[in-house]
Amino acid sequence: MTEQSSQQPTGDEADQAIAQAQDAEDQRGAHGDGRPADQEPGTAPSDAEKDPETWVTGGEPATGPQRSYLSTLAQEAGEEVPQDISKAHASEMIDRLQDKTGRG
Repeated sequence: MTEQSSQQPTGDEADQAIAQAQDAEDQRGAHGDGRPADQEPGTAPSDAEKDPETWVTGGEPATGPQRSYLSTLAQEAGEEVPQDISKAHASEMIDRLQDKTGRG
């Protein structure tokens, strides 16, 4: 009979590691950002929507993805995006431009 190496996880340890990895994926979401697989970038499920003005980080500069999507929408809508736009204002502008361009 051969001894099991201490480097190899037991069946229970392997099952536990898989469960932890799945839990971590559930928390991050399918895209790694907490967004479910069927949720579009930059959107939130209706039960989790918050007023952007109440966001703790709403006054921080818009994120790269927000700026990129906003640039696309603004170009289609014939509008300009302010250089110093905040996360909250960017979110509101995205919502408005999605409606205007029919992307929402």
